[in-house]
Amino acid sequence: MQIPCPQYEASLAGGSTVIGVDEVGRGPLAGPVVAAAAVLGTPIDGLRDSKALSEKKRNLLTVQILREARIGMGAVSAQGIDALGIEKATRLAMQRAVDTLGFEGEAVVLVDGNRAPKFGDRRVLTEVKADASCPSVAAASIVAKVTRDRAMVRLAARYAAYCWHTNKGYGSKAHREAILSQGVTPHHRHSFLTKILS
Repeated sequence: MQIPCPQYEASLAGGSTVIGVDEVGRGPLAGPVVAAAAVLGTPIDGLRDSKALSEKKRNLLTVQILREARIGMGAVSAQGIDALGIEKATRLAMQRAVDTLGFEGEAVVLVDGNRAPKFGDRRVLTEVKADASCPSVAAASIVAKVTRDRAMVRLAARYAAYCWHTNKGYGSKAHREAILSQGVTPHHRHSFLTKILS
């Protein structure tokens, strides 16, 4: 299913420039939560919710998005998630993404979901499943997922037992068994492991 045209999200924002924001990695047992913010200059064919795309297609689209759009990234580590809780950590990652975007002009921040973080004085809109209906949010979703997945693959080279190259830190059977047999790493979210370790 083709995502609606950019005019759809522009109409939501009253014609203002849209900064699309999305995050990935709320649920894994290990690794950071990562957010991206995107301002699209021209339409990009093939944008979808990142979960609806193959890894190959996400990688190809990321190259195009980074070439043709303005992107900001933000992340919060596993230690930060343990300290703040996943909700606050997710909002902080989104705020960091918008900050690193460095967009100075007037714009509306469009966030996937139903909770609106603060982005300074900018107006914020929320829309559930915006990554499936708003091009800038879809672009943010794709770049955030590719960025996080690649980070977990790099970590997997150092922590092979946990199979992060395939499960990306989510609670697969192999990952859970490795936690019980090998223990936890600095990249595990200790606050997420209570049931496994008890």
